Amino acid sequence: MAIVRLALPVATHRLFDYWLPSGLDVQPGSVLLARLGNKKLAGVAMELIASSEVEPERLQPIDQLASWIPPLPEDLRALARFVSEYYQQPIGQCLALMLPPLSAARSSPCVAPASHADARLRSLNGEQRAALDSILGDTHAFAVSLLQGVTGSGKTEVYLAAAARMIAEDRQVLLLAPEINLTPQLSERIAAALPHAATVVLHSRLSDGDRRAHWLAAASGGAQLIVGTRLSVFTPLPKLGLIVVDEEHDESFKQQDGVRYHARDLAIYRARLRDVPVILGSATPSLESYAKAKRGRYRWLKLPQRATLRTALPPVRLVANRIAGSVEGIGSELARAIGERLSRREQTLIFINRRGFAPSLLCAGCGWKAECTRCASSMVLHREAARLCCHHCGRVTTIPAACPDCGNQDLLPLGFGTQRLERGIAALYPNARIVRVDRDSTRRKGSFDSMREAIAAGDVDIMIGTQMLAKGHDFPRLTLVGVLGADNSLYSAEYRATERLFALLEQVAGRAGRGACAGEVIIQTDFPDHPLYVALSAHDYDRFAATLLAERQELKLPPFSHLALLRAEAKLPRALSDFLEQAAERGRELSSRHGNRCEVFPPTPATMPRRAGLERAQVLVQSLNRRSLQEFLQQWRAELDRLQERRVRWDLDVDPLSFA
Repeated sequence: MAIVRLALPVATHRLFDYWLPSGLDVQPGSVLLARLGNKKLAGVAMELIASSEVEPERLQPIDQLASWIPPLPEDLRALARFVSEYYQQPIGQCLALMLPPLSAARSSPCVAPASHADARLRSLNGEQRAALDSILGDTHAFAVSLLQGVTGSGKTEVYLAAAARMIAEDRQVLLLAPEINLTPQLSERIAAALPHAATVVLHSRLSDGDRRAHWLAAASGGAQLIVGTRLSVFTPLPKLGLIVVDEEHDESFKQQDGVRYHARDLAIYRARLRDVPVILGSATPSLESYAKAKRGRYRWLKLPQRATLRTALPPVRLVANRIAGSVEGIGSELARAIGERLSRREQTLIFINRRGFAPSLLCAGCGWKAECTRCASSMVLHREAARLCCHHCGRVTTIPAACPDCGNQDLLPLGFGTQRLERGIAALYPNARIVRVDRDSTRRKGSFDSMREAIAAGDVDIMIGTQMLAKGHDFPRLTLVGVLGADNSLYSAEYRATERLFALLEQVAGRAGRGACAGEVIIQTDFPDHPLYVALSAHDYDRFAATLLAERQELKLPPFSHLALLRAEAKLPRALSDFLEQAAERGRELSSRHGNRCEVFPPTPATMPRRAGLERAQVLVQSLNRRSLQEFLQQWRAELDRLQERRVRWDLDVDPLSFA
């Protein structure tokens, strides 16, 4: 009897043995359909064995070989094993990330048809050529290159030139972008620069049929350039020659539930497995990558100037709110600057990273504030929909006519969101063509692309947007960026908050002055002397990074230590606290038996202690040695499994980016 050992997408770290009916051509990596209980699941064959510890009469047969899906190659199975061991996740769930949708109608490989247009690769300047030569070298062997270039320095041109060289050698290129909204613009630039390249895109908004067709094109080697979001790092690529991670600092590359992997780190691991170069590109590298480049572990390539010499980085003006003379959130200096742009037919972007009309609704009489009954957060006022919405659990209620506590009808919107700002700016500039770009205004399919095209065509005067507009977009007519409400992140409980804020604001600032006209950035703040804003006004990320690294080293925070977080949630607070107290105690006992190389902190509430009706808390583990942490987590996870607390849902987050 032929037996296959199968990895199934279930929450257990074991493999399952099945017997193979005759006539099935199965090899390691084959995708098989099998029954587990009353469910039919798709799994991956890990090995063929002659005998099993399971009694023959208890072995079940494989239902079907998914012959329309090529077997996963050994390098991807090795990647899955690494993900399973490093992130402490079941191997079957890791392998499931590598498969296309099985529910779609069977698809044929599909790539964007090659164009007969001439390639329009832009000529590289000296700094770009030097970076390109360093990245590819003579052998195209594994190396990590951190390409640190200011906004507008032409990092994308370096990516495309490197891709062109690889495609000319019949190699595949994987280009990872942090967000779905950036893939259309990237695809357009690729189509113009490399019209003959067979290109596919991979992201979660594709239909199942398209995703599978694009996956098959990549897996067959037919697609030469694969552009995708974080999940694309798991795509089979038989001719892989280069991996590019654009905006490598972006936290969208970290999966925040399920298998909590980081696509940037897996891109590096995969490049090492395949012995190919990998480019990490950013104007504001993550401190992890920055520190490795500083220590010489990565090649450190810099593009300190904008690619077009006549377009300098925009000056940043810091305007104190106390003297701004705000009308509808817009200070007098910013209002004057907007008026000047309107008179010159130039464009303005007003950035506020808060959608909705106002962050909350307040009673002027008793101080009551609209709060979500299921989360530890305020309900956000959405005036257009006449609703109060929780942005965490999705709860929606009507706006009360009066305060539910005291009956007062004087309910005031507290603070500003994109909707309120849009109304205020429309009142200040009644003849301006205004567009609001946030998650609410772009829900309809194709709406974001329509807005982007209108902006690029010059049919918009003022954009009001969240971080959807902050990254990657190139609007030559945009010469003014105004920033509101950024101070909230300066004193956050999250230790990465200022790193995130600098990166976001530098990206936003970089949208200004990318065309023929000079740009300007105005930031309204209560803290114009804050070191972050001072460094930002000089576009001096190196100085800011040095300050943050010194702080992290003193506090033994990443990149000078390694963290893992046991996240747990439950309906009953007592069940949650009992579980975490036991977990922490077993963790401390385990650490003490191995020289206390890992520090297990007491349980603490999550940054958001209640969400969607569940109480949330966590236990932090810290170690100065990555291997010690991994050995500890493997044993601790087994201890946690033995607790068998069914009332608590928990998982391990290795290298967490947030304590929320």
